Amino acid sequence: MIAPFRPSSNPLHQRTRASFDHSPMLCFYEVTRACDLVCQHCRACAQPKSDPGELTTAESKLLIDQLAQFPQPPMLILTGGDPLKRADLFELIRYAVESGLEVSITPSPTPLVTAEAIARLRDAGISRMAISIDGADAATHDANRGVSGSYEHSMRMLATAAGLGVSTQINTTLTPANVDQIETMADQFATVRTDMWSVFFLIPVGRAAESDRLNADQCEAAFERLYQQSLKQPYRIKTTEAMHYRRFIIQKHAAKRRREGKSDDETTRPFMPAGINDGKGVMFVSHIGVVHPTGFLPVTCGVFPRQSVVDVYQNSPVFQKLRDASYLEGKCGCCEFNKICGGSRARAYGVTGNMFAEDPDCCYFPSSVRRSDDESQD
Repeated sequence: MIAPFRPSSNPLHQRTRASFDHSPMLCFYEVTRACDLVCQHCRACAQPKSDPGELTTAESKLLIDQLAQFPQPPMLILTGGDPLKRADLFELIRYAVESGLEVSITPSPTPLVTAEAIARLRDAGISRMAISIDGADAATHDANRGVSGSYEHSMRMLATAAGLGVSTQINTTLTPANVDQIETMADQFATVRTDMWSVFFLIPVGRAAESDRLNADQCEAAFERLYQQSLKQPYRIKTTEAMHYRRFIIQKHAAKRRREGKSDDETTRPFMPAGINDGKGVMFVSHIGVVHPTGFLPVTCGVFPRQSVVDVYQNSPVFQKLRDASYLEGKCGCCEFNKICGGSRARAYGVTGNMFAEDPDCCYFPSSVRRSDDESQD
């Protein structure tokens, strides 16, 4: 029997929407663009060799120093490219942990991820390792990753991490090619002792700009299937760039409450992630120090080290507007869930060029829109 994952008791993780005005909950630092894979949906358009302009060790440590200065320091997620392509990776992890930050990492499933490397990550102080698996079988996953054998290696990475006592998260980008495998993947992941399944909904950015993504109705159908899995699996399930899943869960919970005649405290609510959004509780620092709301929303808000990342997050006009629901347009602007959900600002930008436009992959019509339609038909 696999013990269910318990929410963190770390007070730094107890956030409110108000705290997002001064501190992100997550900071993604793209330590390098170098990577040996050629994934179809790569946000970074990763390349074989490191960019000579990537932040130095000293600059990376200065970035860590600044992150520790936030009123509520964020979790630091080291991403890429492939972080293991950076020679000073373990030094940076130790420095961040000693600075009081919780650190996670998203290595690419390549031969660099050996049992020895995972043990070194653990000993350096890593809190969690996120591994991407984009299908229930090698054919589906390897076709996306562009490297034969990637699926088998990823599964070995998960097993090795579990054996070494390293917490893991599985990242899956949901596409028309693998959406029919949700239940199979969910059952498989229960066997590898992972703590979380993070399901990404595609943003047309980087190499993914030409990739097929689920339409709004298909997203809603996927939500139902993920919700059902969240009620039975021993790990938590969250979505990335599918903020409308929060609205879906709230509606499901309310419907169940009405059917059973129970109050909120009598009905078990499945895990629902914090209400973060692009630039709201999250920030991204590129390998050369460019600061974006997220890696999926490539709008430049500042450049480190010329500017403090604390100042950029707190005072950049773009960040400030992204945290203010009054700037949302279309049906997102009048939606009763816009402070909890807000729609994917990255998807709106990727599809329309306007980061405040309505999320094109949400099929929900706000109650105010429905009332207006009904009144116009009277």
